[in-house]
Amino acid sequence: MQPVKATSLIYEQDYTEWLDITRNQLQNRDLENIDWEHLIEEITSLGNEQRHKVESYLLRLLIHLLIYDYWKSEKDWSGKGWEKEIDNFRLELDLLLESKVLYNHCLKVLDKIYLKARSNAIRKSQLSPEIFPETCPYPLTEILNPEWLP
Repeated sequence: MQPVKATSLIYEQDYTEWLDITRNQLQNRDLENIDWEHLIEEITSLGNEQRHKVESYLLRLLIHLLIYDYWKSEKDWSGKGWEKEIDNFRLELDLLLESKVLYNHCLKVLDKIYLKARSNAIRKSQLSPEIFPETCPYPLTEILNPEWLP
């Protein structure tokens, strides 16, 4: 087995090799030689990346739902394109939200992400801020429902 110091150096030089070694160490229960510092860093990074993806897709989905719902003068011209974007963002979110942890994260950040989406929709549409609700007008079940449009 690779000692921790050697494994730590491999992490810096060949990430794929480090992953293979670390996976083997875990499978063989070789806990003494695991590069714990980098393993913890990677697990933390992976969790953060997944949460960031949820937030990013939710933001883009909410922006499109808002402009679809409130930008009436553009809907005839751009509505079909917005519907396609809404479908795409829902598909991506649906895959991520198979994880109960990520679903709960989505629920937790919905209000915060909605405020960002609202600001973006106001800038994009150049409509009066009063048109857009200050709190999210859509429950998460509707936001994620592929059959629903506002």
